Amino acid sequence: MNSTDDLIKHYEERLAAFEERLRRMEADAGSAPAPVRPMRAGTGLRLGVDVGGTFTDLLMLDEKNGRTYTAKVPSTPADSSIGVLNGIEKICREAGIAPTDITEVMHGTTVATNTVLTNAGALVGLVTTKGYKDVLQIARSYVPGGLGGWVIWNKTPPLAPLELTIEADERMGANGEVVSSLDESRIRKDLKKLFDQGIEALTIALFNSYANDAHEKRIAEIARDIAPDIPVSTSASIMPEMYEYERAETTVVNSYVRPVVSKYVSNLQRELRNRMGENVLLQILRSDGGLSSAQLAMDQPVNLLMSGPAGGVSGALWIAKQAKFENLLTFDMGGTSTDVALIQNSVARTRRETRVADVTVRAPSIDVRTVGAGGGSIAYVPELTKALRVGPQSAGADPGPAAYMKGGEEPTVTDANVVLGYLPSDAKLGGDMAISRDKAAEAVGKIADALSIPVEEAAEGIIKIVNENMCGALRLVSVEQGYDPREFALIGFGGAGPLHANALARLINSWPAIIPPGPGVLCAYGDATTQLRNEASQTYVTRVADTSDAEVGKMLNALRDAAARELTSEGVAQSGQSVIYQIDIRYHGQGMKLTIDVSPEDFEREGLAGIGRRFDKEHEQLFTFALDAEHELVGLRAVVQDAEKSFIAENQGAGGADASSARVHTTRIYTDGNWQEGHIYDRDRLRPGNRIEGPAVVTEMDSTALILPDHVGVVDDVGNILIWPADHENAR
Repeated sequence: MNSTDDLIKHYEERLAAFEERLRRMEADAGSAPAPVRPMRAGTGLRLGVDVGGTFTDLLMLDEKNGRTYTAKVPSTPADSSIGVLNGIEKICREAGIAPTDITEVMHGTTVATNTVLTNAGALVGLVTTKGYKDVLQIARSYVPGGLGGWVIWNKTPPLAPLELTIEADERMGANGEVVSSLDESRIRKDLKKLFDQGIEALTIALFNSYANDAHEKRIAEIARDIAPDIPVSTSASIMPEMYEYERAETTVVNSYVRPVVSKYVSNLQRELRNRMGENVLLQILRSDGGLSSAQLAMDQPVNLLMSGPAGGVSGALWIAKQAKFENLLTFDMGGTSTDVALIQNSVARTRRETRVADVTVRAPSIDVRTVGAGGGSIAYVPELTKALRVGPQSAGADPGPAAYMKGGEEPTVTDANVVLGYLPSDAKLGGDMAISRDKAAEAVGKIADALSIPVEEAAEGIIKIVNENMCGALRLVSVEQGYDPREFALIGFGGAGPLHANALARLINSWPAIIPPGPGVLCAYGDATTQLRNEASQTYVTRVADTSDAEVGKMLNALRDAAARELTSEGVAQSGQSVIYQIDIRYHGQGMKLTIDVSPEDFEREGLAGIGRRFDKEHEQLFTFALDAEHELVGLRAVVQDAEKSFIAENQGAGGADASSARVHTTRIYTDGNWQEGHIYDRDRLRPGNRIEGPAVVTEMDSTALILPDHVGVVDDVGNILIWPADHENAR
């Protein structure tokens, strides 16, 4: 050991001794010692990690030098942490840095989502109030589809089965008063029987507990006394809002995924600390686009169900701000699916419900719509109809498209792109994965033979169908929500997004089509640049006329303080925290509600009258009308988040309009029924101001972009490629 190491060890020992003395002093003073947390990093390397169905993407930000490093490795569906660790090893090797130089890891994960989709969660026991044992079975009257759904739909069994549900002899009133005291001896006996049945997680969801959760807390104490190793989730801590079914369902889902997510996050955190040191900070992306601490993610994993798609929207929002675009349609096309969302005035639209398969929970999430259309989507011709279909079945990461030469034989969207020349056969995915046009043509040939058409026509048919499928999803978040897509730019990312962005922009007339830097790892970009976030909420049902600005403001301030405590414990200074109030409001007598966002300053200035005006405007936007009716508050919420993470990229220097220096060689592209001559460009050689005439293909490590004939790509100051129709004024 050299002298420097000795000095470091000496100060580490002194710090440990000081911390131990501090703990003893706090214990002597009668207070529990606060956990010692690592200081929030600001000068080290920041790593964003996004796990997709086919690839795991990584992006590392070097704030000090304004540099970024990217890596893409195959996902490992059996244990996604293996792919994460493989990616970290690769990106550190290629960047020439040690893993210990990384101080923050922000991770978007699909572990919670996949647990629900694959029915791989815990065996959950449920405690309800006496008389409410069937709360999950009764649920809400909802059947997907039309009238025929009542005949053919088989309802999925609840995640907490009836035979594992027990009733607590207790009752709380709507105002929080104790109507009937808890029978502790009875619930203790019933809990012992429940634990003897082998449950792996426990949910406690009592009637009206949002108003007073004393009985929930007491039952949780008894449960932990009987079985301290079984995780317990109480509904008032997960969702302190009214509606007993939604609250019970949300908490049951939290319990269902909690052991799986906790094991994954805990194991990943341990491996990261082994490789990067004890002070590395792991944070997990939430469904609403904010970050959660690792511990909170393990305790409340229900907030992670849309973690993966949220990363892409966060990344698109961040890069759009740098390029001064405020209104965006985001289009994230990966290997398995495509996620779309809408951003207006630099704010992504969110919703208070998150739906995965047949499960709907009351947890905030970015309003992302997903279709089963990705680069790995399989094309086929049904024997009965002889009509070409694409997806939702996917070749995934293993074996993948035929062009990957990993054993895949079915024709996929990626194979069609290769056949058409959109994805050059001499390109390398992830920097080192070769692709084969011969294998792709052989696979697409199955479609061509089934339809008795040339292989190029079959490939173009596959692309047109998948584009229409994705266009339908874009209409869901724009036209069906009252927005005109022509007023939005379209940003395409994900491994396959840039290949289809130009065609989609042409279909819905959203210009420009934006291809951001590092589009294949933009989800990881979002992970690395998003903010730590927490919220606190409460039910408050009252007519606006029966309350006051001062009373509501007092409650909002209390919620703000409650939400801020978690961030403060993570080392976020109060001066760096920002706050948004959310108010659930409806017309009196109405069943549905809308959530109105307002800053503390605007609420202080406009009060409840301003909230009412905003609600009327939003109601008219969504439903084409507003009522001259009394307003009613339903719930209050405070959302607190860390300051926006800064990153200034290295200045690339301006270039002229001539992009010929970035040309690699000529190529042929099949479009609109004809082969056309074009060029392949190396994106690393492009400079701000360069113009790329279509048809053209732009290649980079993590993705490939297509510029169609009669379109022009212009490189902006941030490094985005902005694709416009050739006759558009911004293309000249």
